[in-house]
Amino acid sequence: MTDILQRVAAKGLVVNGEGKVLILREANTYEEGTNIGRFGLPGGRIDPGELFYDGLAREIREECGLAVQPLKPLYVGEWFPTIKGVKNHITAIFVACTATDQEITLSEEHDSYEWINPAQYHDYDMMDPDDKVIQAWLDHNARPFPSTLTQ
Repeated sequence: MTDILQRVAAKGLVVNGEGKVLILREANTYEEGTNIGRFGLPGGRIDPGELFYDGLAREIREECGLAVQPLKPLYVGEWFPTIKGVKNHITAIFVACTATDQEITLSEEHDSYEWINPAQYHDYDMMDPDDKVIQAWLDHNARPFPSTLTQ
């Protein structure tokens, strides 16, 4: 078997007070990009030894400048990109989050963002499995998005 770098990613399905979901478009300036021009959810690989939710908060803050409140794990996905000539196996846990602010500041990894009606994600060139995450959100949430963890 060939060597494969195993990584864990933390990604957020960030929903604002209007029920819209944040998507980011991968820029051609992203050195490790494998989905240039496609939209996805904010987040990324956590560092070895980093706590999962700390990594989630850091990655979202780095990519779009938002602070978030995690609500619940939503989806587990995986993919096998080759990054800089190295085969990777990335397993990601996607977490539903609310944004604690609305000021977007994109990193060099992304060149555009949209707050979208989640039912309209098909209108965007979405990465896999991020498209499946939004569909899972739609499938499991017939009622309005909760504002806190308590219900």
